[in-house]
Amino acid sequence: MKKFILSWSPVLAWCGLIFGLSSIPDLGTGLGVWDLLLRKTAHAGEFGVLAALFCRALSGSGDFSVRFLFWSAFVFCVLYAISDEFHQSFVQGRFGTAFDVSVDSAGALAVCFFQRHRARERDLPVRGPHKEPYRMPLV
Repeated sequence: MKKFILSWSPVLAWCGLIFGLSSIPDLGTGLGVWDLLLRKTAHAGEFGVLAALFCRALSGSGDFSVRFLFWSAFVFCVLYAISDEFHQSFVQGRFGTAFDVSVDSAGALAVCFFQRHRARERDLPVRGPHKEPYRMPLV
C-alpha cells in the first residue's frame, strides 16, 4: 500500500496543481506575443510532466510493456486535458479550446517519445512474450 501511495501521489498532486492553475480567472502577463508563447509552453510542459509521472507510477504498479506505458500515459493526459479545458469553460475570464488540448497532448506525446527513445538508447528490456518487464525511471 505504501508503494502504491508513493507511486501515485505525485500524479494526483500534479493533477491538483493543473486544476488549481486552471481555476485562476486571468493568467495574462501583458507581454503580448510572449505571453501567448509562455502560456502555451507552460501548457505543454505541465502535461509533459504529468505524462512522465503517470509512466513512472504505472511502471511501479505492475509488469507492463513500454508500449502500454506510453500509450496509457498519453491517453490519460489527453483525457485530462479535455477535462481541464471543460473545467476552464466554467471559470470567468477563461475558455476551453481544442487548440489547448492539442498543445497539452503534444507536450505529453513529446515526453512519451523521449522516454521511449531513452529506453531504447539504454537498451533496456521491452516486455514481450519472452522479454522482461520494463520499469520506467524518472526523467
